[in-house]
Formats: sequence, structure tokens, C-alpha cells
Amino acid sequence: MSLATRCPVCATVFRVSREQLAARGGRVRCGKCGNVFDGVGGLLEEGRERRLVLEPSPQLGLFDPAHKAALSQVADDEVVAEFLAEPEPRSWRSIALWGLLALIAAAGLAAQVAYRYRTEIAVLAPNTRAALERACRVLRCEVALPRRPELMSIESSDLQADSRRENVIVLNAVIRNRAPFPQDYPALELTLTDETDRPVVRRVLRPGDYLDAGRRAALAQGIAPGAEAVLRVFLDSEHARATGYRLYLFYPK
Repeated sequence: MSLATRCPVCATVFRVSREQLAARGGRVRCGKCGNVFDGVGGLLEEGRERRLVLEPSPQLGLFDPAHKAALSQVADDEVVAEFLAEPEPRSWRSIALWGLLALIAAAGLAAQVAYRYRTEIAVLAPNTRAALERACRVLRCEVALPRRPELMSIESSDLQADSRRENVIVLNAVIRNRAPFPQDYPALELTLTDETDRPVVRRVLRPGDYLDAGRRAALAQGIAPGAEAVLRVFLDSEHARATGYRLYLFYPK
């Protein structure tokens, strides 16, 4: 039994067969206006089909001289008013492969983020520090303590001459960690100034320079949250005639 379908653009009705509709998912190109439409969706009811004047099948429109000039400009694979093939669905293997590749890419990105922000991760999630340190032993890196100078302050300091030794000065200072997490010991810059506040001697003291031997072993633990570090350092004044000093902390880059 023949069927009829109607183009939704130009309303032309064509005869089609079930085989044609089943061949390529029902997609058909109108032989009159060239519109591609769903032939199944455009099927007409049997009663209405009798009252309509049917046009030939779209395939027969190829032999209409009126369409010959227009069809000559169409590529060979588009000349026949054909039912369009639906794209072949992806197989489950292809989907699984793309899913695996996406997981690998996500894991690689997560590893890069963990490596770059390992210090911050160890602070925000202390239970991850052990795993990060094990990974760093393999990658030859370290999980350093945080360095937030804005959360570190010099609570007090003074500079005095050593009465027992000439040209030796004694620096006393108290450094406080105001962060809610442990921090690395900072470096200190001491500047001796003259009467006009001009610098005459400048010294940079690393943690290994101002910590005594007993506390150097605990250098890796840093200064605990809210804790203070009391410093006492003996320095050579280099025969400078200094009347004042400036002291501030920083973290070297």
C-alpha cells in the first residue's frame, strides 16, 4: 500500500512507500522546494489522501525539465531527492574510551593542582600532610610551612652593646605568629643607623643565624599557631658608630 507525505514548507504531497520511509529513518528532501523534512511526521491520513492531488515521488522530480538547471548545480551525492541517513550511533566502547580519557585528564589536572598548592592543602586539610610528604619524597619536593608575613609580627625588640666584648651588639626580639596555623620562621633584616637615621650597617639574619642550637632541630615545625619565638642574637657591629636601628621580618622569595 502506498502512502503520502506532505512537505511542511510548500505543502506538496508525494507518494512514498514504507520501504522508503524505513530505509533512512524517514528523512526526505522535497523534490519541489528542496526542503528536508520528516516524512513519517508528514504522513497524511488515509481519508485525506483520497481528496488530495498527489505529486509524483520526489525521485521522479529529477526528470522534470523545469528542475534540470537547478539540479545541475547540486553535487552528485545530493541530486537524488533521497531519504537522509541518520548518523551511526556511537558504540559503548567508544563512549567508554572517551570516559576513560576524561578521567585521566581530570586526574592529571588534580595532580598538578595538588603539587602547586601542596602547602595550602596541608594547612586547610592537615590530615593530608602525611600523604603529600610521601608524594614529595618521590617527586623530590617538600611540603613547606606557610609563609604569611602579614600574620607574623615583631612584638618587641631592643639592641644593646655587649659590655663584655668590644664591637659586639646583642639583639633581643620576640616574634609572634598570629595565624591559626603553624608558620615558617621568617628572615630578619637589621639596619644600624647614625644620628641622621641613615643606614650604616645592614644585616640579613636567616632562621639558622638567630636560632640557638637547641631550637634548630625544631626548625621544621615552625612557630606554632598563636605562639611566640624569643630571640637573642650576638652580632659584630663592624666598628660602626650607630645610634639607632630598624628591624623588620620578611620571607625570601
